[in-house]
Amino acid sequence: MSGPPGQKPALRASGSPKSRFQVDVVMEAERAEASTGGRSPAPGTDDLKGRSRVVVGFLDPEGLGSAMDIGLPPDVSHNGDTVKSDSVSLHSTGTGHTHVSDSQSNTYYMRTFGHNTIDAVPNIDFYRNTAAALGEKLIRPSLSELHDELDKEPFEDGLANGEEPSAAEEAAALAAKQAKGGTIKFGWVKGVLVRCMLNIWGVMLFIRMSWIVGQAGIGLTIAIICMATLVTTITGLSTSAIATNGFVRGGGAYYLISRSLGPEFGGSIGLIFAFANAVAVAMYVVGFAETVVEMLNDVDALMTDELNDIRIVGTLTVILLLGISVAGMEWEAKAQIVLLIILLGAIVNYFMGTFLTVEEKEPKGFFGYNSAIFLENLGPDFREEESFFSVFAIFFPAATGILAGANISGDLTDPQSAIPKGTLLAIVITGITYIAVALSTGACIVRDATGDLNDTVTDTVNCTDAACTLGYDFSICKEGGCQYGLINDFQVMSLVSGFGPLISAGIFSATLSSALASLVSAPKVFQALCKDNIYPGLGMFAKGYGKNNEPLRGYVLTFCIGLAFILIAELNIIAPIISNFFLASYALINFSVFHASLANSPGWRPSFKYYNKWVSLAGAVLCVVVMFVINWWAALVTLLIVLALYIYVSYKKPDVNWGSSTQALMFNQALTHSINLTGVEDHVKNFRPQCLVMTGYPTSRPALAHLVHSFTKNVGLMVCGHIRTVTRRPNFKELAQDHARCQRWLHKKHIKAFYTPVFSDNLRHGTQVLLQATGLGRLRPNTLVLGFKTNWSDGHMRDVDIYINTIHDAFDLQFGVVILRLQDGLDISHIPGQDESSLEKPAGTVAKEMPVTVSVAKDSDSDSCPSKTTSLQNSPMISRDIKSPLSLRDQRLLDTSQQFRKKQGKGTIDVWWLFDDGGLTLLIPYLLTNKKKWGDCRIRVFIGGKINRIDHDRRAMATLLSRFRIDFSDINVLGDINTKPKKHNKLSFKELIEPYRLKEDDMEQAEAEHLKALEPWRISDNELELYRAKTNRQIRLNELLKEHSSSAKLIVMSLPLARKGTISSALYMCWLETLSRDLPPVLLVRGNHQSVLTFYS
Repeated sequence: MSGPPGQKPALRASGSPKSRFQVDVVMEAERAEASTGGRSPAPGTDDLKGRSRVVVGFLDPEGLGSAMDIGLPPDVSHNGDTVKSDSVSLHSTGTGHTHVSDSQSNTYYMRTFGHNTIDAVPNIDFYRNTAAALGEKLIRPSLSELHDELDKEPFEDGLANGEEPSAAEEAAALAAKQAKGGTIKFGWVKGVLVRCMLNIWGVMLFIRMSWIVGQAGIGLTIAIICMATLVTTITGLSTSAIATNGFVRGGGAYYLISRSLGPEFGGSIGLIFAFANAVAVAMYVVGFAETVVEMLNDVDALMTDELNDIRIVGTLTVILLLGISVAGMEWEAKAQIVLLIILLGAIVNYFMGTFLTVEEKEPKGFFGYNSAIFLENLGPDFREEESFFSVFAIFFPAATGILAGANISGDLTDPQSAIPKGTLLAIVITGITYIAVALSTGACIVRDATGDLNDTVTDTVNCTDAACTLGYDFSICKEGGCQYGLINDFQVMSLVSGFGPLISAGIFSATLSSALASLVSAPKVFQALCKDNIYPGLGMFAKGYGKNNEPLRGYVLTFCIGLAFILIAELNIIAPIISNFFLASYALINFSVFHASLANSPGWRPSFKYYNKWVSLAGAVLCVVVMFVINWWAALVTLLIVLALYIYVSYKKPDVNWGSSTQALMFNQALTHSINLTGVEDHVKNFRPQCLVMTGYPTSRPALAHLVHSFTKNVGLMVCGHIRTVTRRPNFKELAQDHARCQRWLHKKHIKAFYTPVFSDNLRHGTQVLLQATGLGRLRPNTLVLGFKTNWSDGHMRDVDIYINTIHDAFDLQFGVVILRLQDGLDISHIPGQDESSLEKPAGTVAKEMPVTVSVAKDSDSDSCPSKTTSLQNSPMISRDIKSPLSLRDQRLLDTSQQFRKKQGKGTIDVWWLFDDGGLTLLIPYLLTNKKKWGDCRIRVFIGGKINRIDHDRRAMATLLSRFRIDFSDINVLGDINTKPKKHNKLSFKELIEPYRLKEDDMEQAEAEHLKALEPWRISDNELELYRAKTNRQIRLNELLKEHSSSAKLIVMSLPLARKGTISSALYMCWLETLSRDLPPVLLVRGNHQSVLTFYS
């Protein structure tokens, strides 16, 4: 329905069929008031299959809270039944609806800009991944939907994606989500800070920190803490950079590394990281069990013996922890809070104890803060073959655990914000705590003490250490045997603390919290790894349960691994490897940031700016150095395991694309090398055949694709050219889809080639485009490969003329030309299921039916383009399950098309090197015999010569081949090439050319010239007589080929040349037909007469 001139057509009533370009109109004010009583009726909800639908709010005179409710300008005011404005008014269109219009321009104000149009405004939901956790992915209108002519419906269902739902729809969606119950998500404090602090504040804080101070002294202990903190801080900065470079899902270190460096690094480190966390559960639980058993031993309450008691306590503990984990992340988080409170209480208890000096504690070495003790403990006093690096190796595992928060990234409310804040703050807090403990223990406690109240200073003893100034003589400890002091008593912090049992509770808390964090981290990381299907066979562990997608199967697996190592109860050997596994993860996280920054990818845009690629590289190197400092053999084992897994994943090539920095750097390197190559002159030693192969759809001529790939694989460039001839408007969208499908097919068949289609009006013009435009710099084709035009005589000779002129064009552009002929033909596109529709469809699509394509031209140079098949709309459809039996000819053609995929057995490649084209005729068979499929074949060389010089010519060729370093099995010199061919073969050739002769002697000259101008491919009598000798040579060569090479696996022969403008297309085609008829596979080769072989070094 149209409105007045100059005004947009009125929108349809709700009852009429709606265009996909329309939105729901504004209801008439009076009708809305009458039907809803001043309330806006809630719009119906439709299933729009992933697209967001626009419902424009109904105009409600009474309920119109503000002009913004319907997107009106701010200057619109209302009172009662009317809405007044100087520039905006309401009017009825006669359709029963009221529209808001601008009185000056007659434009409709529906809602906000961009939401009443097909073209969508920017929206975050357009940029989500399909599996986005924070919102539904919307699909913006495609360019075709906006740009194409209106000859079809632009949307499959629903309206444009840029439209917005009404407030009622949003409220309904929110209520439905709340009714279902959302997942439990943690903030940065509870999710990251608490976990990281609990993991870093390990048992080392209470039972090893004082020993480290005693050995290394206060100064070197602080240096050790700072070095460890430096490594973890750099890693924390790198983690923050990666975590803020886009949305982070579950998987922790695995997710961060895999999405940055790719599946090879991510898959290898993810597996060992998950395993390390699983074994770390056993380490922490055994540490807890040892403390419990020691306490039981003190009160003589052992159940059996110490080793078995450790196993019993450890097993019970890990079962309890498993129960907490399986109960859900919420319960696990509550348990962590309780453990943190106990741990903080223990730390505060210790520091309070340092100020409470008790005389009973002095014989055991605790005197309170004293400058003399501080100065004495300032320097190192390494004993029992300890050194700075050995002490550092003991302390460093205490600084790990910074990834505890990142490991549950999928359970964080905002991982991009939480991971940087929580991780870095935890590093700072724990680092300060460790330094404070080092300073306080070094200033309060002497290194050695006897624990005997009677060991006081006497006048007869010459005592100079700090204890002497405080009235005690512990000099006897120099002989060994003392049980107290920093070096001798691991439980000295319990002695210092205000309430000793609270320190034991702190030890329990530290071990249990770390065990719990590892028990949660391992399944989460492993689940993410299994979801990506990096390792086939592990998919069963990807399944999650409950609203939080809990990896229950992963919990059970982690429990089993942990329990197995708990039952071993001896972890001294495995512990260094676990530490190195964590360090390897840190090294790769740091390297990821360096690599991403170096690749300079536009996608690398972390919002966290406090990082530097060189600092990250230094952090990666430091992590590797620390690995060897802690334990050199464990570091080697770790690197070997990572390398083995990397090689495995690289070999399997998982079908994933995460936009990793490896891809970005690969692109940069390819671009740089391509540009650098443009400045390098071609050299004969570096020549390699770079082929433009006119395959059409690669599935149409698989034999041609497989043979060319055999000699270009890992040697030269291969481009599968496809000329799409069209008589109507070209469908560029279909062209892009075909390009993706064909490239996938090539990848699936392991053919290293590019697929390049172009639209053109015929084969020649399209090939001209490809010959001139294909390639980049030095990476451009130098050889055109064609299929022989089988059954050319059945078609129109205009096609033959185009085919032959295409060969002439290639020579004009200084290309070499290769033509492959199989006697059964090359083109299998007319066989049902083998044409372009058999190409793989994109993942996720299921094609239940296929069009039956009817090939008009069956010659092997037809391009299988849509114009030569029945249209999709008019094609009868058959089910893929219905297979009609193939004719004997088609079955033979199908078998022949696959012959170059198989390994060629023992046989020969016969090279008929009749004319020197620069060596391409010899180079191609040499490259073939270097490949595994052709490795059992031997090269036989056939050359022309004089009968009286056969031995001389053979020796000369043998010398040339040996200088070229090309192996051959035999050299045959043919002295009878110029012998006249057999009469019946000459008669056959005469019959072949008869339909294409001009026969100018039988007509007037003007008539003959006119016919020649109309049909330039015709053969004149003068031309036939002039090239009679060359014609006889082709006939004779075919006889010799049948005589000598009828059993060869492949014949490679010099392609005869035809002078352009002198020899007609029909005569040249007849030469090629005669030369290659009734033979094994024939490869006609002619280089561009530039040397491609050399014997100079």
